[in-house]
Amino acid sequence: MKYFALPAAVLAALFSLSVHAETLTIGAEAIPHAEILEHVKARLAHEGVDLKVKVFSNGLQENFAVAGREIDANYFQHQPFLDGFNKSKGTHLVTVAAIHVEPFGAYSQKYRQLADLPDGAVVGIPNDPSNAARALLLLQRNGLITLRDPGNILATARDVVGNPKKLQLKELEAATLPRLLGQLDLALINTNYALQAGLKPKRDALFIEDSRSPYANILVSREDNKNSPALKKLVAALTTPEVKQFIDQKYQGAVVPVF
Repeated sequence: MKYFALPAAVLAALFSLSVHAETLTIGAEAIPHAEILEHVKARLAHEGVDLKVKVFSNGLQENFAVAGREIDANYFQHQPFLDGFNKSKGTHLVTVAAIHVEPFGAYSQKYRQLADLPDGAVVGIPNDPSNAARALLLLQRNGLITLRDPGNILATARDVVGNPKKLQLKELEAATLPRLLGQLDLALINTNYALQAGLKPKRDALFIEDSRSPYANILVSREDNKNSPALKKLVAALTTPEVKQFIDQKYQGAVVPVF
C-alpha cells in the first residue's frame, strides 16, 4: 500500500484552520431550529467556525443560558416572546437576525373541521404571555372570539369581549399541548412542537396563520456579542438561497423563510 504525503503548504493550512477555528455555541429547539443549524455546520467549518448546537426543550432556560454566557446565542423564539422575557426577567437580550416563520395552528383529534366544534368546547392555548396572545388573535381571526383591541399582540383572556360559542380557554405549557390533544377539543400549538409530535401543519391544522404572521423566529444574543464575526458568519450561512431551498423542501410550508 502506498502512502502519499500531503504538501507542506496544505498541512500548514489544515493545522492553522484547526488551531484558529472559533467555537460558536447556539441553543435551539430540536425541530426545526437545530436541524437548520446542523445543515450549515459544514459551511461554517470551512469558514473557521466550529458550530456547536445545544438542544433545549425549555425556552426560558435557553434565554437564561445566553444571558449567563453559557452559550453564545439561541434560535427558537419570536420577538414578542423575547420582549416579554426581557421585561419580566430584567435581561437585555437582543435580536441578531430574523430567519423563519412557523405558522401557528389549531389542532384537534376530535373534530376535522371548524364547523364541527361544539359550544362549550375546551380550547388549550399556551400559558406564556406572547403565545397566549398569538393564540387569541388566531381564534379571533377565525371568528371564534372577539378581543377588545383586535390588533393587540399583548392580549390576554381578560380582553375577550365576545365568545359566542362559550369556549373554555385553558392556559397550558406550550410544549405539553400536543400530548394533551386527546383531552382537549382544540389546541393552539406552536409549529415546532407540532412537528416534534409528528403533526403536519398544512395537513392536520383546522386553521393556521398565513405568511403575514409577525412572529418570525429570530437568532438572539447579548448586546456585547451580537456583532461578533462568528455570529455574522452564521447569519450569512442561514440566509442563503440554498438554505431557503432546504427549508422549503424539508418542511413543506410548515416553516417559511423570511429572508
